[in-house]
Amino acid sequence: MNKPTTLYLRTGFAWFFALLLFFPIFWLGLMAFKTEQQAISTPPLFFFTPTLQSFHEVMARDNYVGYAINSLITSVVSTAIGLAIAIPAAYSMAFFPTRGTVGLLKFILSSRYMPGVGALMPIYICFQYFDMLDTRTGLTLMFMLMNLPIMIWLLYTNLRELPREILEASRMDGATVADEFRHIVLPLAVGGIASTALVCMVWAWNESFWSLNLGASHAGTLAWLIASYSSPEGLFWAKLSAASLMAIAPIMALGWFCQKQLVQGMTFGAVK
Repeated sequence: MNKPTTLYLRTGFAWFFALLLFFPIFWLGLMAFKTEQQAISTPPLFFFTPTLQSFHEVMARDNYVGYAINSLITSVVSTAIGLAIAIPAAYSMAFFPTRGTVGLLKFILSSRYMPGVGALMPIYICFQYFDMLDTRTGLTLMFMLMNLPIMIWLLYTNLRELPREILEASRMDGATVADEFRHIVLPLAVGGIASTALVCMVWAWNESFWSLNLGASHAGTLAWLIASYSSPEGLFWAKLSAASLMAIAPIMALGWFCQKQLVQGMTFGAVK
């Protein structure tokens, strides 16, 4: 098989898998612009007159803005607090490792894969005791603890790739640990920190298990709003699709807007 044919096949497979992955979003958007009757029609309608009825009802009746603000606050604040803890932890383990560093890293990562339902009851009781159920503070704390292990691992991996020659040169020039951290490590690691922050903020924004179990109408996120369209009477497919599309649109736009900056940041820095 010659090289042009191989290139065409690879391009075709890439487009096929890209369209396959994009199809659920396309179908979600299609459903969101239908009426409830059109959404449940059999066979599915591909040609119809689009309507904004479901979007208007979600905005008017279900306080979409309030849930969106809760999602924004909990995801951004939990990510910021997590970074404030994870950056020093990853820095100390990357540049000042001890005999137990590897074991500690494995333990941190293993805690991320513990099933949430296994810890639900004790966490729920603790939140109830401290009066943090259905509060932004409680959800922010939970999202931060949920993402902290993976934050530490991602930042540790990024910091381990920094050129040691620059750090050694700064130490020879008399730089303290604080100076090295503030003036050298942080600027060189800004790409990794930004990408870690974006990934963890997306996970917090999309998180549903803890949102549904620890939140309600007061501090509920967009995941709670979407789940509210499932009722004993059935699923409101058009409104469910409209709410879901409105929930994922901001975070998709953020990822699309930041991709160039993230790639540039991750390749920034070189040994001179």
